[in-house]
Parts: sequence; structure tokens; C-alpha cells
Amino acid sequence: MMDSFDQALTEEQRLMRQSCRSFVDQAVIPFLREEWQREWQMEPEGRLPEGILKAADEIGIRTLGVPARYGGTELDPENEVRSFALIAEEIARGDSGLADKLVQNWKVAVLLRNLAPEHLQERWFTRLVENPSFLFAHCLTEPKGASDRWLPYNVPEAAMDTRAEHIDGGWRINGRKHYISNGYDAGLYVVYANTRPGSGMLQGTSSFLVPRETPGLEVVRCNETIGCRFMNNGEIYFSDCVVPDDHLLSEGAALSKAAVYFRPGKIIQAAKNLGVGVAAFERTAEFVQTYERGGKLLIKHQVVASRLADMATRIAAIRSLLNQAALAVDQRSGDADALCNMVKVHASQEILGVCQNAVELHGGMGAMLDVGIEKLYRDATIFLHMDATVDISHFKIIKAMFPETAGAYAGPEA
Repeated sequence: MMDSFDQALTEEQRLMRQSCRSFVDQAVIPFLREEWQREWQMEPEGRLPEGILKAADEIGIRTLGVPARYGGTELDPENEVRSFALIAEEIARGDSGLADKLVQNWKVAVLLRNLAPEHLQERWFTRLVENPSFLFAHCLTEPKGASDRWLPYNVPEAAMDTRAEHIDGGWRINGRKHYISNGYDAGLYVVYANTRPGSGMLQGTSSFLVPRETPGLEVVRCNETIGCRFMNNGEIYFSDCVVPDDHLLSEGAALSKAAVYFRPGKIIQAAKNLGVGVAAFERTAEFVQTYERGGKLLIKHQVVASRLADMATRIAAIRSLLNQAALAVDQRSGDADALCNMVKVHASQEILGVCQNAVELHGGMGAMLDVGIEKLYRDATIFLHMDATVDISHFKIIKAMFPETAGAYAGPEA
């Protein structure tokens, strides 16, 4: 299934994929098989061993996108998003939660190198490179608004509830963020807040760098999710949390500036989906060619062969759309917004079907925690709403394709 795909890769990409595949096969998959119970620990600090992140660091994938002058791993800018996707797929083939942890670092690194002043890049990229456990987090979602805000419905009623007020020498932040990837563990947060009450979201939203140790920032809980449990999703309160003036990344136009984060994010999300689907397919293909029922191998039963073919076809179709969308984002094509949302939503729906087939073809074993097939299905259910829900993504596709006639999809028509 990968022959034609391989031919399209650069030599650098082939080497990166080989390194990632070896890391997953030698470190991640054995850990999951031997210590599957750790996923269910209710003390999130102890779920993923520090050694896994150190091993990821050794092959240079924890600091992707960080400028080489700070010790990071730079990618060819002409292929950066495609390379992100390639690596994310391989890591998620091992574990999607681990991929989530690493992906946040990559995406925030791209944002910081575009928006942060040089002295702050040096400070935080250096800390990231020096500490294998250091993580970034991107704080957008709030209890009263999430992906519905990114249509955008550009009116004051849709504005952030988190507020930031300018004071002498800095900004005072008050509010709450939840469902934040890496939120429980991160050492540095990019926080979005309303700085112009009464303005629309696109004119009144600003972004800030907020270190974890800042007084007034409190990580209040780890959200216990059904899947992707090796990434600790968190909830954060800000109570008179003050950051200096230079920690303002973008004033007023933060959401439009964050396109450098959002577009690659959709591609990487689809790639993580794909990695989970590939894992489900590979393990199911091995199973049905090893186990016998009714006196013959499972694969020789027509219904099993049909299901396996369906899984392979869905994966191949997603890979094709993913490559097209990633190329569009790398080349900044006019159809990039539509395509990156298309592949995000399509992958989330199709991979759930792939994983359902995997569970059913494994029979009773598919439901056993210690086998790990049900884990792939649980992880896939999370993808439907990561990086925007399915319906909101559909609205954004139409807005990108038909900007003059698409509806507002929230509140009265303009």
C-alpha cells in the first residue's frame, strides 16, 4: 500500500520515516503491550514514562520546527507540512496520545518563530531543547465557546470570555480555558484573550505567552478522556495573571495571525488519524492471516476479505487527500483552507469506520483491554471533535469555497 507513496518522498523524508518507525516498533509498541494498564492510572503524571519522550528526543522529533540555531530540528520549508504529516502518522501508529504531546510542540514552535520576539524565542526554545519533558500548549477553547467560534462569526457576542487588560508595564489576564491539549503538563502556554470588549473576534482577540510558573495561573484538573489518554488534557484558570508587555504576541489580530498554527494543525490531525487507521489495518491483516475459524484462515472467508478491503480502500483514499491538502498548505495555495478542513473531517469519519472493522474482525478479542484493538477504536472516537467538530468543519469548507454566498451559520444573516 505504500510503494507509490514512497516514490514521492524525498530522501530526507524516507530517513525520517524510517527512524520514526523504528522508534515506534522498538519503544512505543512494546511499552503499550507490556504496560497497557498504565493508560488507566488516575495520576496523570505517571502514565507515560519519561523515557519515551527521551527516546523521541534522541531521534530529533520532539523539537521539530524549532530553529536550528537553538538546537531544534528544522525541516525543508518547501515540504515542512508534508514532513510533519509523515512523522505524525508514524508516531500515531504507535500511540495517538504520544503524537498529540509532540504535535503541540511542533505547532506552537511554528507560531513562536513567526510571532515571538527573538529574546523570547531564545529563552523558550532553549528550555524546550534542554528539557526532554518540556511541553508547549495552545489555549483557545473555553467553556462557552470552542470550534463554533472559528467559523468565524465575527460579532462581540462570540468574543473570548477570557479577558486581558493593559496595565502599567504589562497585561492582566482573567478567565478560564479548558480541553487544552498538553494543558495539564505544559511549561509554556499561548493564551488567547479578549482585549477590546465590544469588538468582533477578529479585531479584539490578542495572544500572549504565559509561563506555567506565572502567579495567577493555576492548572486545576486533568480531563479524563475516553481515548488519547497519554496526552494529558487540562483545564487552566487565570486570576489576575500578569505578564510583561513583551509577552504579547499579537494584539487584536491574533486569530488571523494564528493561521500558521491552524492550517498545519488540520493536516497533522488528519495524519494522526491515518496513523491509528494504519495500526488497526496492520494488526487486523496479521490477525486474519494467522487465526483459523471454520477450518480455514479468517481471510479466506468472503465477509472478512470484504471488510479488510474496505479498510485498505479508506486508508488509501485518506492518504491521497492528505497528500493533496498538505501540498496545498506548503505551497500556500488558494484552496488550502478548504482542503485542510476536508481532510481533517474526512479522516476522522473514515478512520472510525476502519477501527470499527478492526474491533469486529477480532471478535471477542477486539473488546479485551490487554489486546489493544479497542484502544484504537477509543482513540479514533476522539478525532471527530479534535481541531473542530465535523459540522463546523463542513461550514468552514463551504465558507472557503463560496465566500460570497455562504451563510453566517450563527445569528442573523448580515
